[in-house]
Amino acid sequence: MAFTTTIPIIRILDESKAKEFYVEFLGFKVDWEHRAEGPLYMQISSGECMLQLSQHRGDGSPGAAIKIFTDAIEEYVEELVSKEYPPGVAEQNPGVAEQPWGSLDMLLIDPFGNRLIFTNGPIRTS
Repeated sequence: MAFTTTIPIIRILDESKAKEFYVEFLGFKVDWEHRAEGPLYMQISSGECMLQLSQHRGDGSPGAAIKIFTDAIEEYVEELVSKEYPPGVAEQNPGVAEQPWGSLDMLLIDPFGNRLIFTNGPIRTS
């Protein structure tokens, strides 16, 4: 059996703050939204990266960490630095840090405490 795509589910608490951060600031687009009796469940994407954001209590806890791989980390940091930070991100200073294992990483924390680590690698499969 071969597995294909992994899509992290990230817990969010407020729809407008989530869209402000993920769509307006980070540049993801909304692929679809679904509401079952109120809570929002939606998928966003940027290139091949897909994330699902959920207001459902059973779909994880705020404070998760995910790595998002890109071969254009420095350009993406420049793009974010040029934008006006949304509330809650203003105290963060997007920038890359070289890691001991050789990657360049940028850490951002969303309004719900989830840690997004944008990195240029390395990706090891064995």
